[in-house]
Amino acid sequence: MTIENQKERFGFVALIGEPNAGKSTLLNKVIGTKVSIVSAKAQTTRTRVLAVAIQDQSQIVFVDTPGIFEADKKNKMERAIVASAWEGIADTEIIVLLVDVSKKIGASTRLILERLNQDRESKKRYILVLNKIDRIKRDALLDISSSLNDAYNFEATFMLSALKGSGVEGFMKYLAGNVPEGMWHYPEDHLTDMPMRLMAAEVTREKLFKLLHQELPYSLTVETDKWEDFDNGDIKIDQTIFINREAHKKIILGKGGSMIKKIGQQSRAELERIFETTVHLKLFVKVSETWMDDDERYSIWGLNPNA
Repeated sequence: MTIENQKERFGFVALIGEPNAGKSTLLNKVIGTKVSIVSAKAQTTRTRVLAVAIQDQSQIVFVDTPGIFEADKKNKMERAIVASAWEGIADTEIIVLLVDVSKKIGASTRLILERLNQDRESKKRYILVLNKIDRIKRDALLDISSSLNDAYNFEATFMLSALKGSGVEGFMKYLAGNVPEGMWHYPEDHLTDMPMRLMAAEVTREKLFKLLHQELPYSLTVETDKWEDFDNGDIKIDQTIFINREAHKKIILGKGGSMIKKIGQQSRAELERIFETTVHLKLFVKVSETWMDDDERYSIWGLNPNA
């Protein structure tokens, strides 16, 4: 049967796993452009990101969830992030557990497996993806695969490198053939549901983490205050970086403003690539000790402050 004669398929696929398992990297790889920020910093992804991929005759909507970990019950943001991750799989047919095999299987992965075993009565389908296979010997990789499948009987297991792209095509073809038959819900050129203002803020937050990974906590945020479109296609964006300590502000600014300038240059270059136009970006830094307690900021990310 030719592709032209195949029926269209459409479905939602959730990506879950520990922080830094590679979910956002895999998502960006299958979409072909940045739709979710990537950082070595734990808990970088704060909100669910919907991204649309097309494989053969199938339209696959990926739900990139925040990393799942054992949240501190006293930490409002951590509770909201983890709750968002579990909510992300509620309306999906296929759930993909992504595991970073380059490091020891952590307590958070075991926590996820326990939750999956409690959900055995549901009709959801669970897939295991072992990521970063280029960083581990084959025998050790097979042992990890066997151990995880003993803990939960996954429908299928894939071994790949999201960063390098190896093994990704087979994974995508499997999903394409297993999402339900149905009409596509989005135009062919639709990539993500993330608003451009939030995408721009997330890109700047990514640059902060990459340039100041050791010096900064993950508990900073970036907000797009102003967005102006010009007749010639240029975009002017004003953003504020919120941090809760004066010492962190000095780190972000750098000597003579050198660091904030570098952050702005890298963010602007990335935004120009994404939006395919000239971007004029202005960054401000503000200290607010209580920004994490502001419920309005949680709504920007689609998080529940009362989780």
